[in-house]
Amino acid sequence: MIEVVVTGIGLRSSLGDLEQSWHRLCQSQTAIALHRLFPELPTLPLALIGSTPQQLRPLVQIIVQDALDMAGLQSPLPDCGIAIGSSRGCQGELEFLRQHPEQLSVWPERLLATATNIAARQIQTHGPVAAPMAACATSLWAIAQGYWWLQQGQCQQVLVGAVETPITPLTLASFKRMGALATTGCYPFDRDREGLVLGEGGAVFLLETAQSAQQRQAPLYGRVRGVSLNSDAYHVSAPDPQGKMANRMVHNCLARSQLSPADIDYIHAHGTSTQRNDRQESQLITQVWGDGTVPVSSTKGATGHTLGASGALGLAFSLLALRDQQIPPCVGLRSLEFPLNCVHQAKAASIRNCLILSFGFGGQNAALAISQVTCD
Repeated sequence: MIEVVVTGIGLRSSLGDLEQSWHRLCQSQTAIALHRLFPELPTLPLALIGSTPQQLRPLVQIIVQDALDMAGLQSPLPDCGIAIGSSRGCQGELEFLRQHPEQLSVWPERLLATATNIAARQIQTHGPVAAPMAACATSLWAIAQGYWWLQQGQCQQVLVGAVETPITPLTLASFKRMGALATTGCYPFDRDREGLVLGEGGAVFLLETAQSAQQRQAPLYGRVRGVSLNSDAYHVSAPDPQGKMANRMVHNCLARSQLSPADIDYIHAHGTSTQRNDRQESQLITQVWGDGTVPVSSTKGATGHTLGASGALGLAFSLLALRDQQIPPCVGLRSLEFPLNCVHQAKAASIRNCLILSFGFGGQNAALAISQVTCD
């Protein structure tokens, strides 16, 4: 089994860059605020990076460059693989052009762009590339793809993750029509949770084999232990109420990681603040770990729900939890409904292994286990 390590992290969220986001998160700050960006829609809580909605291309380029800088690498990287997903892609540009068709002739490249081909051109790679899309589990699917390429010897380094720019009229209207949007804020696992709050952002990681990292004396931020993916095949948007496949997915991830439930010191939960997700995810955690044992938090109360990028943000925050030995809080949680050990304020802890969970429409289930890098 080839050991895979994380040597670079690039992140942008509504809280800021990687270190700014981590600091503000641990201070229990939130970037969620009320906005009315589109006259046809009501005022809604949103988590914006700036004063106006972001576009995909510049955001991908900034995040990729941050990951490369942290890893100590420079373009071109002709042999580096790329698996960077986005569930919404250039949705904002498409909606703009529907209103302004005269602009179509000067925008074709922007419409065809994916996060992966933006990054591929940026680093000038000829290695394997993929653009996974698995709803809100997109980033963990992308990370899994890169992990498998390294295991198979397809490449020695790979950029993985997801970036989302979902603040568009159609996206907001769709979630509102479904009854999934909150009206005041995001309160994961709370008795009075209202629904999800959309947020912008993403995270990209430089994964490489331990041998490659050792040869270039790269910084090590964590080790990818294992990943598991499956689907419910139950409903277009609702999770299976019995949670059989989600339970199997977690156990498979732990087995492939050579970990037991007792080895997990922190779970970064999906925690969308919707009625069904929080209930089902709480049931899953208590089935595997029992009531109130392993520390749990969702960071969406601080960053908003970045859809396909949410698992990547979860991985970034979990890597910093390993680095600083500190569990981030479940921002927005006031009155816990479920028998979970949710962390209300950031706290110091002995953390060796973390589990990141993601769940997406269509019954997409994903889990990723990471560990501290230990010196032999």
